[in-house]
Amino acid sequence: MSQVVGRDDLLLVTLDTLRFDVAVELAEAGRLPNLAAHLPGGLWEERHAPGSFTYASHQAMFAGFLPTPAAPGPHPRLFAARFEGSESTADRTYVFDAPDLVSGLADAGYRTVCIGGVGFFNKRGALGSVLPGMFQESHWEPEFGVASPTSFEAQVARAERVVAELPADRRLFLFVNVPSLHQPNWFHLPGATREAGDSRATHAAALEYVDRHIGRLFAAASSRRRCFTIVCSDHGTAYGDDGWTGHRLGHESVWTVPYAHFFLEPGAH
Repeated sequence: MSQVVGRDDLLLVTLDTLRFDVAVELAEAGRLPNLAAHLPGGLWEERHAPGSFTYASHQAMFAGFLPTPAAPGPHPRLFAARFEGSESTADRTYVFDAPDLVSGLADAGYRTVCIGGVGFFNKRGALGSVLPGMFQESHWEPEFGVASPTSFEAQVARAERVVAELPADRRLFLFVNVPSLHQPNWFHLPGATREAGDSRATHAAALEYVDRHIGRLFAAASSRRRCFTIVCSDHGTAYGDDGWTGHRLGHESVWTVPYAHFFLEPGAH
């Protein structure tokens, strides 16, 4: 990353609330053709989330603490703030002298852009303004929110506009928080009803919906130059697992998340 930063554009996509097991099952079944085409070996990597809900996890990720490989470490990080005694900072780590990665990339000349999804990015109050406030430019509309059945399509259209309006010589760090997997997601499965509510099956249908449109996001992000891309979940969620429902709790369905990083070559889709 010490060589990538300053050379390539950067894209971070958090598939908010996506469970690891659902992501793996769909990829193995060929139900995620657009995502699987870019996953190393066509597979998701199993990692542990840095937080059990959106706000905590994104605060950690924006400080350089991406989901941790689910195996004994130490695990060198891609990004790290400069501080003494860090055991996860390596020679290839991009080290920034700022309180967060977003500011560090801005200091390195990047245009930092947030396209929000869930409520912690909606800028409707003080708490919902903290995370998007880290960025030089942030976007949120009701059409991007959890209640919109077409949220990701609307976000992708905004991303396309952002990229098109940016000067060609300006490097871009684009962050997209995808709300489609978060409850409510029942409307992504044909035949499902509001009364029946969300389930593991509707969660899976929401991921298929995202996959149908993510090619446009990848194409936009790589339209100007090579783009280093991270796609991951910030945390999972429980659908009755061992009696648990939801997240912000310490269950395996919440702390185990899918992760991948890869380069998008110009013209990727």
